[in-house]
Amino acid sequence: MGRALLSHFLVLSQSSTRFTPSPSLSAFGTKYTKPHSLFPLNRSSTGNSSRCCCGISLTEPAAAPERPPSSIKRRIVSGVQPTGSIHLGNYLGAIKNWISLQDTYDTLFFIVDLHAITLPYDTQQLHKATRDTAAIYLACGVDTSKASVFVQSHVRAHVELMWLLSSATPIGWLNRMIQFKEKSRKAGDENVGVALLTYPVLMASDILLYQSDYVPVGEDQKQHLELTRELAERVNYLYGGRKWKKLGGRGGVIFKVPEPLIPPAGARVMSLTDGLSKMSKSAPSDQSRINLLDPKDVIANKIKRCKTDSFPGLEFDNPERPECNNLLTIYQLVSGKGKEDVKQECENMNWGSFKILLTDALVDHLHPIQVRYNEIISDSAFLDEVLADGARKASSIADVTVNNLYQAMGFLRR
Repeated sequence: MGRALLSHFLVLSQSSTRFTPSPSLSAFGTKYTKPHSLFPLNRSSTGNSSRCCCGISLTEPAAAPERPPSSIKRRIVSGVQPTGSIHLGNYLGAIKNWISLQDTYDTLFFIVDLHAITLPYDTQQLHKATRDTAAIYLACGVDTSKASVFVQSHVRAHVELMWLLSSATPIGWLNRMIQFKEKSRKAGDENVGVALLTYPVLMASDILLYQSDYVPVGEDQKQHLELTRELAERVNYLYGGRKWKKLGGRGGVIFKVPEPLIPPAGARVMSLTDGLSKMSKSAPSDQSRINLLDPKDVIANKIKRCKTDSFPGLEFDNPERPECNNLLTIYQLVSGKGKEDVKQECENMNWGSFKILLTDALVDHLHPIQVRYNEIISDSAFLDEVLADGARKASSIADVTVNNLYQAMGFLRR
């Protein structure tokens, strides 16, 4: 997960993306009364796919949340792994959207470096990538006066809470996580550590630690948030309420149950070489993605060579034309134009003309980010100060949550 610092350094040309939360689920408004029937793991599968059986269904919402009549802002947390290069999918699917969120919500954006070690990695590269990611976040325009930006491992409560949550997490929930199955199959048993299985618990810790109200998620992250929500309910039932009060605590719920925020566009930017696969850092070919720091000639070459089709004209939402839909969506997002405007502008274009248009839009949008990145990465003292300040602010929230759970679970308080 990445950082929120970026947005106050420059104003990016962008559409004003609005996020909307998924409707509250009634399952979380009731109290469990039968311990033996808690958290049933109802399996449902199609073909070889499986689903986290947390009893939660997340659907894309249609309306913005009603704001309570209070000056207290709702809280959002999010982050990005410092592995590989930050690419257009990371930016359009997450970082760019943080900029509008920080004006409305209490935001914490962090670099999830602990998640970057679940598979074999280069230690020197992790150190460099963490700083690079921080600089990119800042360069994209996250405002440190509005958002806390920090490195995950700099707030030790993340790991403490993960261990406490692990004691309440049924192993069956983790065995059903789709991403674990996919990654472990690719990596092979010899290269798979326990962390790859248990990192969804760390992700739950990342969210619950800050009593988050909402979490921006892409389509491929819904299952992990389902687990987080169910785990919050489980811990609240096992240790909260009167049980906690009898131990000297305040009683009530220990964790807020977070809701998803799903952006209406750009949540899943696809590969340049396969319109059915997500743009990814782990894809073997660099041709499949636009990295935020790619120079102009590299961007032009990648767009020139990207996969297209032989249909006449250009159009959105044709299932037979995934590459066309993906490239039009990218153009819509980096140009700041509406979908209907892009449709009218491009419907009669051929691929040659459109690729020139898209290349120019990408270069124009990414150039100011690249300039600001170079300024930030060359000022180590500034970057260190930003991260240290963010970690201090985050720790002040995180320590309260961890101490409450220690007390509720019966540990001897210091």
